[in-house]
Order: sequence, then structure tokens, then C-alpha cells
Amino acid sequence: MHDIKWIRDNPAAFDAALARRGLPPQATMLMALDAERRARQTEAQDIQAERNKLAKAIGAAKAKGEDTQALLARVSADKDRQAQAEAAMAAKDKELEGLLAAIPNRPADDVPDGADASANVEIRRSGDPALLPFMAKEHDEIGPKLGLMDFERAARLSGARFVVLKGALARMERALASFMLDLHTSEFGYTEVSPPVLVRDEALFGTGQLPKFGEDLFRTVQGHWLIPTAEVPLTNLVAGEILAEDDLPIRMTALTPCFRSEAGAAGKDTRGMIRQHQFWKVELVSIAHPDRSLSEHERMTTCAEEVLKRLGLSYRVMKLCTGDMGFSACKTYDIEVWLPGQNQYREISSCSNCGDFQALRMKARYRPKGEKGTRPVHTLNGSGLAVGRTLIAIIENYQQEDGSVVVPQALRPYMGGLERIEA
Repeated sequence: MHDIKWIRDNPAAFDAALARRGLPPQATMLMALDAERRARQTEAQDIQAERNKLAKAIGAAKAKGEDTQALLARVSADKDRQAQAEAAMAAKDKELEGLLAAIPNRPADDVPDGADASANVEIRRSGDPALLPFMAKEHDEIGPKLGLMDFERAARLSGARFVVLKGALARMERALASFMLDLHTSEFGYTEVSPPVLVRDEALFGTGQLPKFGEDLFRTVQGHWLIPTAEVPLTNLVAGEILAEDDLPIRMTALTPCFRSEAGAAGKDTRGMIRQHQFWKVELVSIAHPDRSLSEHERMTTCAEEVLKRLGLSYRVMKLCTGDMGFSACKTYDIEVWLPGQNQYREISSCSNCGDFQALRMKARYRPKGEKGTRPVHTLNGSGLAVGRTLIAIIENYQQEDGSVVVPQALRPYMGGLERIEA
């Protein structure tokens, strides 16, 4: 959400930010609507002040035994006028809020401009892409040949974009999640949380998925939504709260199933496990002091990178351009892992600084030391990592010519010492 007061003070800067997002100027229209809303508010307040004066006059007239009929008639008329002014104000307020809620976050100054992913900027790489001494296969060929990855039975159960994992691959999925959680909690100071995966409208509004992206989500007949990421419940744990400055930063991590309709991804990655309706992900969320959210963003990204380093996987970090960045983000780093079967880097984590955008929607604030007022916190989120895509990366990078898959050293304690997955 955007602060209308900030827009009034910085209309040119606001429109310039929208232009970087490929959107037309909107400051003038928003300020005009806000002026109407405030005019109706002032009108209602003036009428209330008049009613207060009339109430005193009626009291004085009664004390003197005078006729109060005319005064009572004026009070009644003012009551109707006030109700009309308040209704008009509420309507304008709702209209303004709806418009503001549909506008994406302003990009940070150092975010590159561009229309799509081709304008993203590579920041760094780690490790050399695996050069296998044989023709590399993709995960959706290796897994079924091992007898441990079944797309056909999953389709009979649930349709396209689902998978059944069995045996050692199912165990590796669980091992990866445990490995990631242990790393983030024991070494990086994140607190593990087990949140609900069914949430109300307000939670998705707070993090920016609603109202604009409802088609990308699954909804129950009772009206709850299945979370697309644990970012939603974790970030909303501070919704409506006033935190002490000393409480910041709050760092949380969670393993949850995630559910996405992939409505905007028709025809993309229809094979394999890259883009599914249901998948597991370890999420990282930080609630940060505004002065330290930039450094917190860098820290979060390195925490996610460390998972790949420990697993011996090559990756690169990309700074997303304005046209490829998410709705709520002001700056995003994507971590892309090397997949030899596809002979390309693919996204495995997205770490975003949302500034005060989500906090304003959620009314999440902190009270600076020595001050009576409050300020919005900054919120950050990132994948640490997507479990299914990490499993894909291991299968493809550790595949052997005979079709087996070597278990990375870091995962073997979580796999009962298993060193190799074979058919």
C-alpha cells in the first residue's frame, strides 16, 4: 500500500516510480480523490461542531423555559446532513483505498529498468556449472527410471502439475527440508514457526496477493485461501501490532506446503517438477528496522545462498529489473541454480525487500525509543529454499551415467548414511 500523504508531498517522484514499472501517471487523480475525501471529512466535522453548539443552546433554552422546537429541527436536519457527509467520505475513502491497493510498490533506486527478465543484471556466481562426461538427462527422466518419481499416477489422482515421490527421493525431499531448517535456525538465527496454511482474505491483502492476484490462488468452499508461500502467515504475525524498537529484527523460518494455480503460467514448464500446483518450501521472513532493511536483504540472500554452497551446487545471483519484479517488492534478488539436464540456470529462490509496502497494508508498526508516535516496519521475504527445485538440482547435478544419483555429503546424515540412490 502507498501512503497518500507521501504521494501528496512527492507527486512527481511517485509518478516517476510508476513510469519505471510501465504504468501511467496517477498522482493527480489520487490527490483529487483524496481532496474530495478530506473535504467531506471536514464537512462532517463542521456539522458535528454545529450540533454540539445547538445541544448547548437547547440545554440553555430548556433551563429558561423557552421553546426549543426550532433548535430541535435544526439538530435533526444537521444529523441528516452529517450522515450524508460521512457516507460520502466513506465512499471516497473506499475508492481511494481500492486504487492504492492495486498499485505495485515503488522500485528502489538501484533496481535496473527493463520490461522483462532480459534486463535482469547478474551480480555474482558461485561454482562452475557441472560438466558431465556423458549426455545429461533431465530430472523427469532420471526419477521415473529410478522408479521413485511418478507423474502418471499423480495425474490420475489430481491432474497435471503434481508428482508422487517414493522411497529414497521422498526421503531426500524430507532430508532437504530438515537440512535447510537446521541451517537457518542453528547458524543464522531464524526462529522456526509452524503456521496455518489456510488464511483469510486479510492476510493475503496484507502481503499483496489480494485483490489483484486471486486467480493465482486456491480457495476453499468455506472461504479460506491455501497459502502460495509461508511469507503470508509469517509476515502477518505482526499485522496490527506495535513492536518495540529493540524487538527488531524479527527473523522467522517455516517449512510449509505451498499451493499455486499457476493461472499465469499456461504452457510453461508443463513437464516435470519445476512448476507445480503443490510443493514444499522453506521460507525466510524478516521484520526489520527501516534503517537496516537494506543490510537485512543482503544477509537474507546470503543465508539462502549458503544452502546451495553446502550442497555443492553452482548458482548465480540476479538483480531483477522493474519489469520482472514482484508486486510487493521494491528490490529483489533471484538465486538461480545450474541444471545440467536443461543446460541453463533456473530460479530456486527469490529474496525481496518490500520496504514499508506490506507494513502499511497490515498496519504493522514499531515505536522508536523516546518517541510517542509509531512508524511502519520494513518486511522482507525469501525462499531458503524451494525444496522441490533443490531436489531437481541434486538429481541433475549428481546424476551418474548408470542412472543412479549420488547423495551430497551434507545430506547423508539426514539420509541414514545413504551415499547413492539406485533403481
